Amino acid sequence: MPELLSVRNLKIEATSYPPGEPPKRVTIVDGVSFDLQKGKVLGLIGESGAGKSTIGLSALAYGRGGAEITGGEVRLDGADILVLGKNGIRKIRGARVCYVAQSAAAAFNPAHRLGDQVIEASVKHGLMSKDEARKRALYLFGVLGLPNPETFGERFPHQVSGGQLQRAMTAMALCSNPELIVFDEPTTALDVTTQIDVLAAIKHAIEETHTAALYITHDLAVVAQISDDIMVLRYGKQVEYGSVQQIIEAPREDYTRALVNVRQAYREEAADQSAALLKVENVSAEYSNGFKVLHDVSLHVPKGQTLAVVGESGSGKSTLARVITGLLPPSNGRIVFDGKPLMPGLKSRPNDDLRRIQLIYQMADTAMNPRQTVRDIIGRPLTFYYGLRGAEKTARVKELLDQIEMGNGFVDRYPAELSGGQKQRVAIARALAAKPELILCDEPTSALDPLVAEGILKLLLKLQEEEHLSYVFITHDIAIVRAIADSVAVMHRGKLVRFGPKSQALSPPFDDYTDLLLKSVPEMEIGWLERVLTTRKMASAGN
Repeated sequence: MPELLSVRNLKIEATSYPPGEPPKRVTIVDGVSFDLQKGKVLGLIGESGAGKSTIGLSALAYGRGGAEITGGEVRLDGADILVLGKNGIRKIRGARVCYVAQSAAAAFNPAHRLGDQVIEASVKHGLMSKDEARKRALYLFGVLGLPNPETFGERFPHQVSGGQLQRAMTAMALCSNPELIVFDEPTTALDVTTQIDVLAAIKHAIEETHTAALYITHDLAVVAQISDDIMVLRYGKQVEYGSVQQIIEAPREDYTRALVNVRQAYREEAADQSAALLKVENVSAEYSNGFKVLHDVSLHVPKGQTLAVVGESGSGKSTLARVITGLLPPSNGRIVFDGKPLMPGLKSRPNDDLRRIQLIYQMADTAMNPRQTVRDIIGRPLTFYYGLRGAEKTARVKELLDQIEMGNGFVDRYPAELSGGQKQRVAIARALAAKPELILCDEPTSALDPLVAEGILKLLLKLQEEEHLSYVFITHDIAIVRAIADSVAVMHRGKLVRFGPKSQALSPPFDDYTDLLLKSVPEMEIGWLERVLTTRKMASAGN
């Protein structure tokens, strides 16, 4: 079968702006070559900065963030798209080649209905009439397993779940009958149960439409379920390229073996069941419209220990963090910290209570001001809580950078000059600057590749020992729970369905939801997705 996409000796450069130095050109993708046939999926995997997304976007003849394709060929059905003019490139984007981004929420206009946005590119390219495009969208909604396909397109983005929105974006890409789709981390931000549904929907849609796909991810277990071949990348260069079976079962290169074998060492449960630092007592919470999101939740976190809070999207995990920090006052119940009830709302709490509880967000990118340097970002809590300024503040910032294993060479860099792992380390340093006793970690490693995520987890555990910190670690990754937790709380639809020491919470007998959650964790096994889906169908038929 002839190749649909053929990439040869791809070279991509960008301009770097080192602090205090003149701009210089750097190579971010160097000599990458691969082929992709119709109906096949090639997985691109590697750590942050490996060049995965940059290579994927080259299939659209696009250079993101100032990147420029300076060498090689990108041939689509035999024609080199890099030599097309602007008009030629516009004709293929959204028509022959489409892109599915990581964040579906950012890809849709909140003011327009989903159906209108799904068909927009197909109609504007003149590929079909509005009626034909709507029929095509309706068919795709069904193929992708979206609820009530006939009326789904009438909804606005905020009226559907994250998993449904991700599938709607896949429908938008498929609507024009493209030859190639670039999937850029489409399930990274989803919980494990939703991830399975989206993966199954994407795989089914590719098989039904015979579209070729580049699937970009940092999760080798995920890419093993959907790809035919895998390319492993590092520092913009090709490390290894082969079939899924060869890469998973017989990796040739050390770096690939490290990706396959990466596992965090299990944390032993702490024997010291000391007095609770944090107590959540019969807490319920609701939004301003009266919708109840937490229902009578009670749990506790001992000093120096980690509570992992797990559950799917919409289970109430992040809402619980908002209640603990005072961002959302509870409608019932109370939060007790170090033996003292906290004021319900953030604005009512004294500065010292705010200082003692800090939050690390999932996306360090959106949690930092892009116009501030690392010195400013870490230094702000030093001034706010301790009044530090000038040389004294800078010295403390450098101490914190040393503590997070980055060094003071980063003090004058901006967020755009940092990798994903470095940004998350700066976010950790900002939290540490307040000298907290409790840190709420809201999915801080979900957007990071396995090796970088492992480094962040090891750093958090080291800091916990050094500073005697307590953590509430919100996650949908059971492997992380097993690695770092002392106790586990499982949440479902705003209710606490399971709570206790890790050995107890993750051991049978399980309630139905916890059992589903544990069985939804992707395994490094070819055919795992099909096996899980078959088991689910059998269970549904039995009910």
